Amino acid sequence: MDCKDLDFNVIDAHSHLWLRQDTVVDGKPIRTLRNGRSVFFGEEVQMIPPFMIDGRNSADVFLSNMDYARVSAAVVVQEFIDGLQNDYLAEVKRGWPDRFKVCAMCDFRQPGFLADAGCLIDCGAFDGVAIPGHRLARPLNDPEMMAMYAKLERNGMFLSLCLHEDNHQLAEVEDIVKSFPDMKIAIGHFGMVTTPGWMEQVRLARHPNVYVESGGITWLFNSEFYPFKGAVEAIRQAADEVGIGKLMWGSDYPRTITAITYRMSFDFVLKSDLLTYDEKRLFLGENARRFYGFENLVLPPYVKNMSE
Repeated sequence: MDCKDLDFNVIDAHSHLWLRQDTVVDGKPIRTLRNGRSVFFGEEVQMIPPFMIDGRNSADVFLSNMDYARVSAAVVVQEFIDGLQNDYLAEVKRGWPDRFKVCAMCDFRQPGFLADAGCLIDCGAFDGVAIPGHRLARPLNDPEMMAMYAKLERNGMFLSLCLHEDNHQLAEVEDIVKSFPDMKIAIGHFGMVTTPGWMEQVRLARHPNVYVESGGITWLFNSEFYPFKGAVEAIRQAADEVGIGKLMWGSDYPRTITAITYRMSFDFVLKSDLLTYDEKRLFLGENARRFYGFENLVLPPYVKNMSE
């Protein structure tokens, strides 16, 4: 199956947007430079594609990539390495309510964040909250965090959660799931697939309210590179373990498209013979539509490349 033959909506369950990176993580600076580069933990890296010369990772550019790749909608999460982007993401949601679901984020590393979290949850600008749990030292189920989850559940908002690869947080997540069975939880980075205990994170999706999304899977299989056969085999393995209906595609845009195009971040799934048509339809869009509550979706038309 090729992108031009798409006849269902594709939804990206894990992406990032920012206007500028200007923050500190673990005492080290992360700063936007020129030509898509950033200072990242003391090293100059290609953070985004070099044609994004001003360092702005904006919704306008993302929408152009989405339209070209025929992606109907996307979920925008947040990460400490990009700094707090709440103001910009609220603006994005207002501008394109049918194309984006957006996550709020607080500095969960600091005690006393709950007041700020409450304001973000109550303001009506966000659909969920993102927690980069793999960068947290505090327990995910300490009293302040649990109070925030209670508010999320009452407001019908989802939790986007990335976990540390050593899986020491699994018991904490089990406690959260048990305490808030009506709060939808999306586990990111496909459970840190390619690390030894990744399937333990995937098995969290045995709970009715927990799904797993594949944001960053092409980064994790970067040494293998396109067409990411190992990544498709991992999707197949996870589907056999918890059911394809609990898995969602995510790109981790824009960092992953320094190596590949945005379309390539999912067409390796389209072209694989390890998944059926119905499994591809569920994984690439339908599961996310149901989980996040997308409505009014439109399938962008195929536009031929001039080289075709």
